[in-house]
Amino acid sequence: MQKYDDIFKKLAKSAFRSSFKLKENDKLYIKEKGLDKIREHTKEFIQKRIAPKYIKNDGKQTPTKGHPAFIAQHATGSCCRKCIEKWHKFKSGVELTQKEQEYLANLIMRWIELQIKEN
Repeated sequence: MQKYDDIFKKLAKSAFRSSFKLKENDKLYIKEKGLDKIREHTKEFIQKRIAPKYIKNDGKQTPTKGHPAFIAQHATGSCCRKCIEKWHKFKSGVELTQKEQEYLANLIMRWIELQIKEN
């Protein structure tokens, strides 16, 4: 958990990253679907949109609304390979390993859990 706390402290210094918050409709969606389903969606988004070696629309593949995981990706600097390289030091131009994908999914889910606890 310490590793995530460290990255959250760094992200909090970014006005852009810290501007992302879950809205009530996002929290309702999470409550309806459950955290396990949100985690499943998150893993799928990472695998399909973030993990490949080459991403045709890199930098534009993650919407800023429409799913709690999308918002969390922007808040955690895991929305595109450029941001992932900057914030998490995972090289662009190579496929993300399973371990790197799990790290990002866990980071995103931790951010979501913290957002839910804020109310």
